[in-house]
Amino acid sequence: MAKCHRNNIGSLILDRAPTTSSSTSGNHFRLWSTFSRSAFRRKIVDAVSCGGSSRYRHELREEDDEKSYVTVSEKSAAAPRAAKPNTIGAALNGATFEEKAKKSEKLCDLLNLAELEADVETKNKEEALELLKRVVSKLQAAAAARGDEELDGGVCQKKLAAASEVRLLAKEDSEARVTLAMLGAIPPLVSMIDDSRIADAQIASLYALLNLGIGNDANKAAIVKAGAVHKMLKLIESPNTPDQAIAEAVVANFLGLSALDSNKPIIGSSGAIIFLVKTLQNLDERSSSQAREDALRALYNLSIYQPNVSFILETELITFLMSALGDMEVSERILAILSNVVAAPEGRKAIGSVCDAFPVLVDVLNWTDSPGCQEKATYILMLMAHKGYGDRQAMIEAGIESSLLELTLLGSALAQKRASKILECLRVDKGKQVLDSTGSCGALSAPIYGTRGNGLDHEESDSMMSEERKAVKQLVQQSLQSNMKRIVKRANLPQDFVPSEHFKSLSVSSTSKSLPF
Repeated sequence: MAKCHRNNIGSLILDRAPTTSSSTSGNHFRLWSTFSRSAFRRKIVDAVSCGGSSRYRHELREEDDEKSYVTVSEKSAAAPRAAKPNTIGAALNGATFEEKAKKSEKLCDLLNLAELEADVETKNKEEALELLKRVVSKLQAAAAARGDEELDGGVCQKKLAAASEVRLLAKEDSEARVTLAMLGAIPPLVSMIDDSRIADAQIASLYALLNLGIGNDANKAAIVKAGAVHKMLKLIESPNTPDQAIAEAVVANFLGLSALDSNKPIIGSSGAIIFLVKTLQNLDERSSSQAREDALRALYNLSIYQPNVSFILETELITFLMSALGDMEVSERILAILSNVVAAPEGRKAIGSVCDAFPVLVDVLNWTDSPGCQEKATYILMLMAHKGYGDRQAMIEAGIESSLLELTLLGSALAQKRASKILECLRVDKGKQVLDSTGSCGALSAPIYGTRGNGLDHEESDSMMSEERKAVKQLVQQSLQSNMKRIVKRANLPQDFVPSEHFKSLSVSSTSKSLPF
């Protein structure tokens, strides 16, 4: 601790000005003005190290040598008196001279290393920025070639090379995507979509745009704003049949761009849906499986925006999707698209008008064990049952009750709720049919339960409700008995399985038609 005063840290930074008789403010201080920035930094490090730096090591060693130069008799005489102070000093100092020196050197090394790493990182960023600037400059120069210059094979190769370089740089580097877009890479790439006369340059520009939009909403919006959607459609609708690789690149771009909500109305109204549906249908067997999957996902993105449903209904997409529901690989995505379409009144009408639509949807509940498929299928059926009496009759005719009863036992929590909701809607219609067939009350209108003021006294109303409940309960029990063996077998349950209380309560639950989920 006593050694620290030798560093004179106060004199390193501040110097006390001499007092004069004319001074009125007493002591003044002025900043040290004779050292550089690096010298100041070294002095601070030396001061913090409290005498352990290499700058003062020689002086401190000489001081220690002078103190140790005593005679044996002096040591012996001073030993009893110095024992206690030496112990206290050792505890206060906490470390030997060599340990202090090592710690000081390590601190200096760490500071120097951090400064060196910062310099290297800055240098690398500067070099990367210069590289991106050169690439964008070459891209802009190549895209500017027009007319007779385009006939030069060298110009075409320059376009291909520049677009390919942007594609590679933006593939996995998110920072490069931002920088390239800020430097102006998007407009020349968009202009090369239909200006270039070689397919390879067009494909390279399309995939460069695709990579620039990965995980970057600002770039997605900028690509659409630059007119890329119109140029892509113009490219694939040209009189000359476009290369299949070009069509697949366009589909991939529509998939990426449609993920941004602000792009959905622009792409949906541009005519891209027709192209995507043709790719999905694959009538000429030219589309690859990857292109069809991308087209299906892009159509799902576009169907989220409700005004796009009208454009979807102008195609044969709904009929095609209903016929393709048996394909396990795409069934859940198909049901997701139908779930978006069914939310619109015209969408429900279109689904209901497809031949065998309800038998197909009911069949989905029978053969699939996927919770996602079950939940989406029951959502579609629930909305249609809630909105249309004719749809409920078609569901009953398709044998939906047994499938719904099975879901209430074996489905996911959400599928169970939706199945119960559909059963409630169907139960009202069943009660009406039973009453109509017995002639008890052919003109009774919904709601059935709790209806008063219809000209019947209290006893007649209770009697009618009792008969109706008995009829509904009998129908449910008959359906349960006819399907219980199949349910138990499919679920691998014991043969003495007893239905849960939740299942039994379906015959006495509320008939509310609200949709809380």
